[in-house]
Amino acid sequence: MVSILERRGLKDFDWIIATLAIVIVLFGSWQISLARPEETLWQKQLFGLAIAFVVFVIVSFTDYRRLLEAAPIFYGIGIFLLLLVLVPGLGVTVNGQTAWLRLPVIGQFQPSEFAKVPVVLMLARYFGTRKSGTLKFKEFLVGLAILAGPVLLILLEPDAGQAITYFPLLGVVLFLSGLKLRYLVSGIILTLVLTPVAYWVGVETGKIKGYQQERINVILDPESADPRGFGYHTVQSMITVGKGGVLGTAGATDTSQAKLKFLPEPQTDFIFAVTAESTGFIGAISLLFAYALLFSRLIMGAQSTSDRSGMLVIMAVTGGMAFQIFMNVGMVLGFLPVIGVPLPLMSAGLSSVLATFVAIGFATSVKMRRFVN
Repeated sequence: MVSILERRGLKDFDWIIATLAIVIVLFGSWQISLARPEETLWQKQLFGLAIAFVVFVIVSFTDYRRLLEAAPIFYGIGIFLLLLVLVPGLGVTVNGQTAWLRLPVIGQFQPSEFAKVPVVLMLARYFGTRKSGTLKFKEFLVGLAILAGPVLLILLEPDAGQAITYFPLLGVVLFLSGLKLRYLVSGIILTLVLTPVAYWVGVETGKIKGYQQERINVILDPESADPRGFGYHTVQSMITVGKGGVLGTAGATDTSQAKLKFLPEPQTDFIFAVTAESTGFIGAISLLFAYALLFSRLIMGAQSTSDRSGMLVIMAVTGGMAFQIFMNVGMVLGFLPVIGVPLPLMSAGLSSVLATFVAIGFATSVKMRRFVN
């Protein structure tokens, strides 16, 4: 690792990106403490932040081009870890999903979070070296093959929510690599047409479970949803958000939905609902504004770099995070089904925080070398 580290001045380091990421995690730790005041999850989150920041700095000061050369190795490691999860006796099962490994000191570790980084590197490595022009069908198939390995393994856990977050990585890279507009429009139309068909086939074959059907039906017909049954998550989340009003409850945990155990998984899937309750509309909008600032800094780095692979790394990371935020907030506000997508840098979980900081670290590494040929 030392051999690939470069001597870069601190003036090249993007302190705004680092500060924004740290502030969001600190804010999230506060919300986790409100969601689970009787537990030490917020302390573990701060411990994760300390580790993540060290790794972030190391990755930032490492030449991303040398790491891109090693992308196949990282990709292989990611696939290997995802396979380990599926080995009986090694994978840890939580809420019906075998998606974790148990490691000394760190505790539970989720490989599906980290596998996103090698996927981004592999996509950027392949599509970054192609010549200009429209994307060929063969190149599209290669990108799909890169994505297929980890996604299929994650679906076997089964974790559909995590698997979905991989597709924007490929989508962003394909779009920026010259995907013809008519193919993009055709793909969107085909998706809209085939989604109901796939849903019907899934129901008929039993691949889509009863509880998954009910969660979708809650979105399609919320008025008829059982507020004590499968509609419980969505109903309680919307109640929690509405309770915050404009200014929030000022952290009054004694009467909060999370403290009273009405809101399920408040420290992970529904951390945005906790934020809306405790800090109100102002706090929720401020959080989204902080994300927007973070993305703007990342996109500025992508615009200023002359290296195509580096640009694809930054944009894939940005697109992936933005998609997760959209899915999580949509789930909390009740216009998307509950599928268990964490809110980046906010949801409790060392794996998520560390993986996000590693991804941002790669983007920062590209930004620091934007004037280097």
